[in-house]
Amino acid sequence: MILADTGFWLALANRRDAHHERARAALGKHKGPYVTTWPVMTETCHLLASRLGPSSACAFIRSASSGAFSIFELKEAHLPRVESLMLKYAALPMDLADASLVILAEESGTGDILSTDARDFGAYRWKNRKPFRNLLLP
Repeated sequence: MILADTGFWLALANRRDAHHERARAALGKHKGPYVTTWPVMTETCHLLASRLGPSSACAFIRSASSGAFSIFELKEAHLPRVESLMLKYAALPMDLADASLVILAEESGTGDILSTDARDFGAYRWKNRKPFRNLLLP
C-alpha cells in the first residue's frame, strides 16, 4: 500500500509541474495499491480546479471512481489524534490533509508515501516515532 499526498496528484496532472516526470516514473515503478484520504481529495480537487480548470478536477474524481486508488475514511474517532498531531507540528504547520495521512499510516501500518512535500513528511512521524519513506523524492 502506498499513500498519496496532494502534491503527487498535482504533479501527475500537470505537465508543467517540476515534479511531473518524477510522479509519472513513480507511478510506473510502484504498482500500489494507492490510497489517499478525503481531506487530500478535497485539497487536490480545489487546487486542480483553480490551477488547471474544473475538467482536471473531474478527471481526478473519475480516476477515483474507476478504482485507480482507494480513499481512507477519516472517522470522528480520529479527531482527537488529528488535533494532537496539528498541535505537535504547529510550527510547520500541519494541515488536516497531512494529519489525515499520518492517521492513515498509523491505521495501515505503512509510511510509504508519494509526496512533493519533503520538509513536512521528513519531519512527521507516525505512531510518534516511525518516519515516512517518500517514494517520490530522494
